[in-house]
Amino acid sequence: MTIASHASEITLPAINQGWPTVLAFLITQFPRIPPDVWQARIQAGKVHWYQGECISELTPFLPSRRLCYYREVVAEPKIPFAHGIIYQDEHILVADKPHFLPVTPGGDFVNECLLQRLKNETGLTELVPVHRLDRDTAGLVLFSKNTQSRAAYYQLFSQGQIAKTYQALARVDAQMAALPLPKQWQLTNRIEKAEPRFLNAIVAGEANAHSTIELLQVSQGMGLFRLTPHTGKTHQLRLHMQSLGCPILHDAYYPTLKPKNTSDFSQPLQLLAAELSFTDPLTGAARQFNSAQQLQIPSLSH
Repeated sequence: MTIASHASEITLPAINQGWPTVLAFLITQFPRIPPDVWQARIQAGKVHWYQGECISELTPFLPSRRLCYYREVVAEPKIPFAHGIIYQDEHILVADKPHFLPVTPGGDFVNECLLQRLKNETGLTELVPVHRLDRDTAGLVLFSKNTQSRAAYYQLFSQGQIAKTYQALARVDAQMAALPLPKQWQLTNRIEKAEPRFLNAIVAGEANAHSTIELLQVSQGMGLFRLTPHTGKTHQLRLHMQSLGCPILHDAYYPTLKPKNTSDFSQPLQLLAAELSFTDPLTGAARQFNSAQQLQIPSLSH
């Protein structure tokens, strides 16, 4: 059994929907966790209010109160790839995430994530990611170190003031391979949740997703693409590449969902968050960061 080094937090809903106790709320909120597991955690003092006071099985539900608990998994996978720190100052840290490593705890991962690795390495307990990358995607992630300046960096993303550039590898057919290079596409459409809920799909309706995709190089039927998302829908770049008839190499979700296997590291998704650039909200200086990683395809490595 692996238990998280740091507590996860949840704020109880402002309106009580019939939960007599905090335990009853947790059982409803997390249906995949058996009630006896929550009871055991509570009895062991692993569930407490944000201020530190442990709850009991009879603690009444208190609207809008912050609750802390420690996630557990039976056997946490270890990710055998190193992260890097590209840059840091008193306000931000830019990390270079390897494939397969989640940014934050979730699912089968509690301590084996980029956030916890960085906290262990730097001792920065207040470190938080300003945005996310999928576990399957490698590349740059911006973290906030300073609680006082954090909102300014969050606003960069919420207001679309950060430029992100990705690289991807995908197989291309003979017709696409014959196009004059570079070739550019503007993709604009609507993306919504699909089934199962961790998948998304392109559907009819008002557009909410826009990407620029460029084919830069072709070698032996493999294309190197530069991808620039102008919106931030989940799996946007994967879906837009698929819509071109070029799903990203080793994509386990699109176009066909593959069985989950957290211990197979042989086929990393060939998607890299290669560059972040923005105007620093505190200093006004132009910032640009580049990943030290490269996509590994022999035919494009020269």
